[in-house]
Amino acid sequence: MIKVAIVILNWNGIGYLKQFLGIVIDNSSSLGTEIYVADNCSTDGSADWVEKNFPLVKLIRLDRNYGFADGYNCALQRINAEYFILLNSDIEVTPGWTGSLISFMENNPEAASCQPKILSWHNKDYFEYAGAAGGYIDKYGFPFCRGRIFNHIEKDSGQYNSVKEVFWSSGACMIVRAEAWNKCLGFDGDFFAHMEEIDLCWRFHKTGYTVWVIPDSVVYHVGGGALPYNSPFKTYLNFRNNLFLLYKNLPARSFRIILFTRKLIDGLALISFVITGKFEHVRAVWKAHMDYYKSIRELKIKRESLKNISDKKVSKTILNKSVVFEFYIKRNKIFDKLEMNI
Repeated sequence: MIKVAIVILNWNGIGYLKQFLGIVIDNSSSLGTEIYVADNCSTDGSADWVEKNFPLVKLIRLDRNYGFADGYNCALQRINAEYFILLNSDIEVTPGWTGSLISFMENNPEAASCQPKILSWHNKDYFEYAGAAGGYIDKYGFPFCRGRIFNHIEKDSGQYNSVKEVFWSSGACMIVRAEAWNKCLGFDGDFFAHMEEIDLCWRFHKTGYTVWVIPDSVVYHVGGGALPYNSPFKTYLNFRNNLFLLYKNLPARSFRIILFTRKLIDGLALISFVITGKFEHVRAVWKAHMDYYKSIRELKIKRESLKNISDKKVSKTILNKSVVFEFYIKRNKIFDKLEMNI
């Protein structure tokens, strides 16, 4: 067994691999660490390019595009390591970036996962959308971060440099204890992409583990590499997967009222897309809800199975009110104004 496996899931990302893979290798050469590229059946020659130019990188060729969730599930099944570091191909790492992550995990056996501080590659003074300085959700399942609420992204002035327990660590860059990954069965492949890490971290919490952000480690994320932020397909995945997330994980006492309220909020979002003429996103939201209803039977089975691993703890890292109301009505767009109420 190796100590640490850094696993980059790739799908037609040859440009990012050419730009960033060498930097990952140069900054991740600690003893007991191996670097893997898991290729989701790319058609751009990226797997062959890795094999030719970086023969010491372990290449896993998958037979089709499994998406983000099952792509990692398939890849990690083939790796025997104590820790997995999941790393997007469009991330620039910094010297020593793995050290504080590994050290924290070694010294905190209850931690299932942690993430570095994730800043924007395009504007390195600002946080990046996908993870920022650690992730949370509100009571209705809306995700947000230290440093990013919805599309409002804060400048990094060191305000979130403390080690902090969070609700979710970002799939863009996270270290995961293999024991916890296996115990909680990895990502849910039905998510395909988006929010699968939040779903997994919810299971971590239920099972008694914790999740953290370690800001001493810093990486820079391009973002939107595989799927642009304004893509209707991204809208579809976000709306559908959020309903999946809530159905599977909500406690019984609040299950019906939270799901009902969330559907009302989604209805308001759909109306907003109509008013602004974003009709492709209207169709995406509608399809997300229709596909959610088609999946109820499978979701019931998953919800029932999760009762066997749940200790019924409610995470202190869930905001017990609506972040939508805080952001759009009360105009609280800075995380620090919410954190006091968590």
